[in-house]
Amino acid sequence: MNESLVDLSRLQFAVTAMYHFLFVPLTLGMVWILVVMESVYVMTGKTVYKDMTRFWGKLFGINFALGVTTGLTLEFQFGTNWAYYSHYVGDIFGAPLAIEGLMAFFLESTFIGLFFFGWDRLSKPKHLMVTILMALGSNLSALWILVANGWMQNPVGAAFNPVTMRMELADFWAVIFNADAQTKFVHTLSAGYVTGSMFVLSVSAWYLLRRRDVEFAKRSFRIACAFGLASALSVIVLGDESGYTVGEAQLTKMAAIEAIWDTEPAPASFHVIAWPNEAQSRNDWAVSVPWMMGLIGTRSVSREIPGIKEIREKNLVRVHSGIEAVKALEAWRRDPRDANARARFESHRADLGFGLLLKRYVAGTEDATPEQIQRAVDSTIPRVAPMFWSFRVMVGLAFLMLVLFVLTFASTVKANCEARPWLLRWALWMLPAPWIAAELGWFIAEYGRQPWTIYGVLPTHLSVSTLSVGSLYGSLAGFIGFYTLLLVIEIYLMVKYARLGPASLGTGRYDGEAKPAVAHGALPA
Repeated sequence: MNESLVDLSRLQFAVTAMYHFLFVPLTLGMVWILVVMESVYVMTGKTVYKDMTRFWGKLFGINFALGVTTGLTLEFQFGTNWAYYSHYVGDIFGAPLAIEGLMAFFLESTFIGLFFFGWDRLSKPKHLMVTILMALGSNLSALWILVANGWMQNPVGAAFNPVTMRMELADFWAVIFNADAQTKFVHTLSAGYVTGSMFVLSVSAWYLLRRRDVEFAKRSFRIACAFGLASALSVIVLGDESGYTVGEAQLTKMAAIEAIWDTEPAPASFHVIAWPNEAQSRNDWAVSVPWMMGLIGTRSVSREIPGIKEIREKNLVRVHSGIEAVKALEAWRRDPRDANARARFESHRADLGFGLLLKRYVAGTEDATPEQIQRAVDSTIPRVAPMFWSFRVMVGLAFLMLVLFVLTFASTVKANCEARPWLLRWALWMLPAPWIAAELGWFIAEYGRQPWTIYGVLPTHLSVSTLSVGSLYGSLAGFIGFYTLLLVIEIYLMVKYARLGPASLGTGRYDGEAKPAVAHGALPA
C-alpha cells in the first residue's frame, strides 16, 4: 500500500474530524444551559430568563448549523476514503451510525426548529419540553457516535467470519454497553458541558467588565459557573474512569500516555512530568508520585502496568502467532475441507490482526524477514512524546478551569462577581481552554490507537480506499478551504451577536437599543 495514500487519507479524516469537533462540544454544553434558563423562566415567570434563553439560544443555533454541516462529511468519508474498512466492519460500525441518523439527528433537528419558531405558538411548559427534547436529541446523537468509536477502541461483541472475510456482529448489546464506549460518552458529554459553561461565563464576564446589561450578565454568569463547576468535577472524575478503561483495553496507549518504559513493581508511580527519550526507550528525567498511577490505572495496589518494552515483547509473540493465523486462513480458504488448517487458524485467530500488520512491509506474511517482523512490532507503539505532553496539557487545563469555576461560583454566592475585575478577565482569557483540551483529548484517543483502525483487529494501512494521491491532495485542500471558511463565518457571527448582546432580541429592554415608552403608573417587565 502506498504510504502517501495512507498518510493523506488519515490526515484528511483528522482535519475534518478536528474541525467538526470545534463545534460539537459547544452544542452539547449550551443546550442544557438553555434548559436550565428556560426552566427558571417557567418556574418564576421572570421575562429576563426568557430573554436569556432566546439570546444564548441564538448563539447556540449558529454553532449547531455549522456543526451539522461539518459532521455530515465525516460519515461519507467512510465510504470514499475508507472503503475496505467499511466492507470489513460495516455490519457492526454501520448500525450505531444508522440509529444516530434515524433516532437522534432527526429528533434534534425537528425540535431545534420548534425551539426557534415556537415561542409565540406554544405554551411555556410545552416550549420547555421542546427544549428538553432538543437537548436529549443532541446527547443521543453523541451517544451513538461514541458507541461506534468505542467499538473501534475496544472491539467487543463481534467476530471474524473466515467464509465472508469480514467482521460480523455477534452481540449488539455488548457493542452498546461496551465499557470503553460508555465512559467515553459520559466523559465527552461532560467536556461539552464545560465548553458551554465556559462560553457563557466568558461572554458574560465581558459584559460585566464593560458594565453593560449587568443584571442579565450576572444571571447568566451565575448559571454558567454553577453548571460549569459541576461539569468540571464530572470531567475529572469521568476522565479518571476513562483512563481506567484504557488501562483495561489498551495497555499500549496507557504506557505511551504515561511514558512507562519498564514495568514497575506494583503499584506504579505516576510521572507528573518527564522527558521521554524514545531513541533509548527511557525517560531522561522524571518527577513522579509513588503509587498514584497504579491506583488510577488498575484500582489496586497489587496489579502491575506493563511497560513499553514488555508490551513490545508480547506483541512480537503475537505477530508470530498472527503469521500462523494468516497462513492457516489462506490454506483453509484454498481447501475448505482441510481440518488441520481450520484447527490451526482457530488456535491463532485472536492474533490475526497482528499478522495483517506485516502486509504493510511484505506481500506474503510467510516471507517476512526478522527485520520486517520487528518493524511491525515497533509500529504497534505510538510515539510517546506527543501522547505524554498532550495528556498533561489537557489535564492541566482541566484543573485550571476547575479552579476558575470554584472562584467564580464563590463570587456569585457572595454576590460580588462584578467587583472582581481580575476574576472576570481570567474568565474571559480562559475562553479557548475547553476547546484546546477537547481537541487534545481526541488526539490522544485517535493517535494512541494507531496503527489500528479497529484496535488489534484491522490495521490502518489495510483500511483505505484505492484512490490517487492527486485526488487526495485536491480534496484535502478543498476541505481545509471550505471548513476554514465555515469557521471564519462562525467566529464572525458569534462575535457579532455576542457584541450586540441581548439588544439583538429587539425587546427595548437592554443597552444599545431604544427603550419602549412605559405607560404612567406601569412597571417594565
